[in-house]
Amino acid sequence: MRTALRSLKPARLATTGLTALGAAGIATTALAGTAHAAQAPAKPATKPAAVAHAHDAKATKAAKDEKAAKDEKKAGDKEYADNLDGWIREARAIMKEHGIPGSYEGIKRNIIRESAGDPNAVNDWDINAKKGTPSKGLLQVIQPTFDRYHVEGTPDELTDPVANIVAACNYAADRYGSMDNVDSAY
Repeated sequence: MRTALRSLKPARLATTGLTALGAAGIATTALAGTAHAAQAPAKPATKPAAVAHAHDAKATKAAKDEKAAKDEKKAGDKEYADNLDGWIREARAIMKEHGIPGSYEGIKRNIIRESAGDPNAVNDWDINAKKGTPSKGLLQVIQPTFDRYHVEGTPDELTDPVANIVAACNYAADRYGSMDNVDSAY
């Protein structure tokens, strides 16, 4: 072995996986998987601060993602958040299937004006309320309008956020061409 090591130049020695150790020229092999492989001393199990921080960030993100998943509801093969954004997105997916026009922005603008985003909003003071059919829900729809423009596949409940949006947009499409064309009470 010594003879073999002496015949190798330093650069060649490094590329062979062999290392000359000590003044006596003791050689060891650093070839993994052989009986001659030198075992490196065990390193402490502590992680560098950057790795530990990255791990903590991933754990925090995972916890947030898990919480967000609990706040979502499933519609078909797609999940939507159970909030205004999710209701509009789910409604638009249903509207697309049924050829009902309406942009996200147009729907949201009208929701904010009509109910401030409260799916349980009830108007008990306008002419409809005085006649006994108050406007309800995100887009303030009266029951007869909801019944006529309800889209099958959505809950048959006036204050269901998605059903309310889809029915109102169906009505607005019939009457005004699209919810995007509505800029006041309709």
